[in-house]
Amino acid sequence: MLRLVLLQTQLVTPGEIASNIGRWLFLAALVGLLSGSASAVFLLSLDFATELRDSHLWLIAFLPLAGFAIGYVYHHYGAKSSQGNNLLLEALYHGKDPIPLRMTPLVLFGTIFTHLFGGSAGREGTAVQMGGSLADQLTKWFSLHKADRRIVIICGVSGGFASVFGTPLAGAVFSLEWMLVRKLRWRSIPPAFFAAFVADWICEFGWGVGHTHYFIPEIPSHSQANLAWVIPAGIAFGFSARLFAETAHVVSAVFKKTFAYPPLRPLVGGVLIALLVYLSGTTTYIGLGVPRIVEAFETPLPWYDWLAKTGLTGLTLGSGFKGGEVTPLFFTGATLGNALSAWIPLPLALLAGMGFVGVFSGATNTPMACTVMGMELFGYEAGVFLGIACLVAYFFSGKGSIYASQNLEAKYLWRL
Repeated sequence: MLRLVLLQTQLVTPGEIASNIGRWLFLAALVGLLSGSASAVFLLSLDFATELRDSHLWLIAFLPLAGFAIGYVYHHYGAKSSQGNNLLLEALYHGKDPIPLRMTPLVLFGTIFTHLFGGSAGREGTAVQMGGSLADQLTKWFSLHKADRRIVIICGVSGGFASVFGTPLAGAVFSLEWMLVRKLRWRSIPPAFFAAFVADWICEFGWGVGHTHYFIPEIPSHSQANLAWVIPAGIAFGFSARLFAETAHVVSAVFKKTFAYPPLRPLVGGVLIALLVYLSGTTTYIGLGVPRIVEAFETPLPWYDWLAKTGLTGLTLGSGFKGGEVTPLFFTGATLGNALSAWIPLPLALLAGMGFVGVFSGATNTPMACTVMGMELFGYEAGVFLGIACLVAYFFSGKGSIYASQNLEAKYLWRL
């Protein structure tokens, strides 16, 4: 039997191996080109929409109408696109129907409208959905079978994530960790990384789109006392991640039960959000909130910032507006870490950075990707603190996730 296996393995010639490698380099590069270009167009459009809204705040009054328009288009023309990131997960797990190409323009314009008129949302979901839907078109163009289709979808997610944040290593690890929980296959790894680097390069150097930079000026020693303080911070980040995920799910369930006609959900949600912004007298918690995230690394902020962003984002996405969850998670985590600096004797910027990736880790169940992302964004010197925070937050977030279709069998140890 051993001889037979050895003989069979010799049937694969070096030429066939080289051909297969060349094929996947080509496909991964093509996916990277498509997803990186889509992210660049999206980021440029998002910057324009944000600047326009900030200079014309009266646009927020039209958020209910924008919500109805988004809901109407998705309900009547979106087909399965309304499932968002969950559709990508189902395509990977079950490999059934193709991801519709219409997902790309729908989520692009839906997210731009959400931000233009004052919703609280992110950008990761949009980039990932565009990358995944564009990548899946290669299944038809090149007649890929089921296993290869999974790999190109992973490449699309990797390219979209990497290019929208400027973190190619984290983008690749995220796509593998998020989509293939405990089912990592080595054949997916090289294409995922290659697609991520191509997409990031195309977005940043091909299109000239930059990314926000963060800085942690002080990294304390790796003493037992300092590392021990990371644990209560990580627990807080894990509970915050669970609250963030459950808020959106609960709001979505309430709106679906209350309003049978889907376009009415974002319309009513838009009314509530616009009223909250008007009554609070601040626009700090709408849009991406990147300026506030940067502030969280520099100066003490109101302790309730993280709660306000959690609630407003849950209301925005739960009622049917479009956009991602990750940048609001960054906001929630960074401001929570900022607030914890009043009780935990670690540098403020380090706590903000730990929260930045820790809450993200707990809400997406991707501690490895979040640790890598933290090191790409903040420097490798903070890696030990970031890694512990992400791991603790991952465990203490329980069986929650911002993605309803995510496979969480790997978390059987925690039944919260």
